[in-house]
Amino acid sequence: MLPGIQRYKNLQRLGEIAHVLIQHGFYEIVDQMELVPYLSFPAKVLRKGRKEEERLSTAERFRVVLEELGPTFIKLGQILSTRPDLLPPRYIEELSKLQDSAPPIPFEDVRQVIEEELGWPPEVFFQKLDPTPLASASLAQVHGAVLHNGAEVVVKVQRPGIAKLIERDLNVLFDLAHLAQERTPWGELYDFVDIADDFAHKMRAELDYRKEGFNADKFRKNFADEPHLYIPKVYWEYTTNRILTIERIRGIKIDDVDAMVKAGIDPKRIARHSARIIIKEVFIDGFFHADPHPGNFFVMPGEVIGAMDFGLVGHLDRYVREDLAHLLVASVNLDSEAIVDRLIKMGAAGHRVDRAALRRDINRLLENYVDRPLKEIRAKEVVSEIMPIAFKHRLRLPSDLWLLGKTLGMMEGVGLKLDPDFDMFKVARPYAHQVIWQFTSPQALGKRTIKGLEEWSELALSLPKQASSILSMVESGEFGIKVEPENYDEILKKADKMVNRLAVSLILAAIILGTSILIPRVSFRWPWSVGTWLIVVGLFVVATLGALLGFSILRTGGS
Repeated sequence: MLPGIQRYKNLQRLGEIAHVLIQHGFYEIVDQMELVPYLSFPAKVLRKGRKEEERLSTAERFRVVLEELGPTFIKLGQILSTRPDLLPPRYIEELSKLQDSAPPIPFEDVRQVIEEELGWPPEVFFQKLDPTPLASASLAQVHGAVLHNGAEVVVKVQRPGIAKLIERDLNVLFDLAHLAQERTPWGELYDFVDIADDFAHKMRAELDYRKEGFNADKFRKNFADEPHLYIPKVYWEYTTNRILTIERIRGIKIDDVDAMVKAGIDPKRIARHSARIIIKEVFIDGFFHADPHPGNFFVMPGEVIGAMDFGLVGHLDRYVREDLAHLLVASVNLDSEAIVDRLIKMGAAGHRVDRAALRRDINRLLENYVDRPLKEIRAKEVVSEIMPIAFKHRLRLPSDLWLLGKTLGMMEGVGLKLDPDFDMFKVARPYAHQVIWQFTSPQALGKRTIKGLEEWSELALSLPKQASSILSMVESGEFGIKVEPENYDEILKKADKMVNRLAVSLILAAIILGTSILIPRVSFRWPWSVGTWLIVVGLFVVATLGALLGFSILRTGGS
């Protein structure tokens, strides 16, 4: 066994992955990560590959590898298809083709999972459970059912053994991430372990169907006053981490324009309703449905949009929303300088980024939209043009922000089908201005100021303890600084003056704080009490020290 790989588990699975990689032409990667000894066949035999693969590009072969490795890696590919900061555009396009489908499992297996989770056979809970699945994916299968009270529901049942398989593959992915971090040149560019950790968090959340139910409840709460969106009810008494029972909704698929027209529904109004809903999710709630394909949305009577499938959601905290709003406004104003400033401020572009090159690339992007009306600008088109820039300059935007880009592109596609003149940016801009006002209003700035003062207060209180720790380290020889300036004596004198002024300032602050506490509790009627004398003396000392400090600063020109 190789010394560097002894700490890794699931060596058999690592060998299987190495086998698939070599078969599809990725021998160099396997060799760099030193996985060749774990192959079940000689590497020379595997490297012959398959003749039909000679016609495939590297990106296509990578997609085939993920498909062959199973559900966990297919899900990984789907997540990577939303990360243009990690992969070049041709890979993003190819991974977007990955489909999460699987042959249906036997109905008896479905019955067994329900009985294991709920403690009784399905007949105890359901008047009817349709043995023919409505949908079958790699993680779960969905069946229509009717409760004993007559309510129609859909029951999402997790495939037997899939959680154990996913957990094994997640552990293997961590192993691969560590290997890639340590043994490949890409480890200097990417934090593979962090990427694996983020993916594992998403996968484990997707395997817990209670979280999907909580997501539905949260959407229902967020849109309690929205008459054009309906979120189905979750039946919690029939829901566990492996089973989700949710109200079944019926209607016209949101992209079936002909059916809407026949039903007397205006598709253009549906487009505006759907756009307004998702923009509110993004800019106001910071919590959005991240899988808006047409199969998850239905148009119900009264132009009400019914939503389904809340397993994949995105989260944007207030800081990301503020950054997003500023980026949107700067983009509309064609202000590349403001965009670069915002990207650096939010940490997406490092301080070592070639600022001029980044600004030039953004300018070229913005020039494509100069003098073009907003209705001719498409979100999907903009996102696709941003991808090469993000990869070139290693822009590290939050993963959910890339997920949002893909979500908006999908939503815009539906909107354009409903209304050819659909304009996502026109809908989004008022919300962006609203978010900026929320974060820059006097009230918001006041809260930030108070928070900043609290942080400075905590820092001031911790300084004595930190100084004591540093002094202890210095005394024990654990801490030392070696500097050899040319004008050592002059610098030392200036440092001495600075320390003296700092000491006087701290004494002044302490006296001012002490007297301010005592003032409300004393009386200035004669004869003065001890407290009154202390205040008077304290004020005299403050005035004297303040004058001396000011005179010292003026005399030395502020240095």
